[in-house]
Amino acid sequence: MMIPDGMGDGPMLQEASRELEAAIHDARVAFDCIGLGEIDRAHTSAVTARTAIDAAVTAVQAALAQAASNSAGTNAAASANAAETEN
Repeated sequence: MMIPDGMGDGPMLQEASRELEAAIHDARVAFDCIGLGEIDRAHTSAVTARTAIDAAVTAVQAALAQAASNSAGTNAAASANAAETEN
């Protein structure tokens, strides 16, 4: 499954999408290697998939932090504008 190019706002979510696609691929390789009896290669692919998932989690956390920061800044600006209007 491919994720459409336009999905996600911003580079952090795009990076998370790429990492998750890589994790899916690596997990499938690990699955196939188990079926072929290539346990060492399956282990390597599973570790790589896990690393890609960790990277995706980090990117999503950064995007959430940025969104919260942007929201806080917008709310502060709106409050300042409201206070000026009242005076």
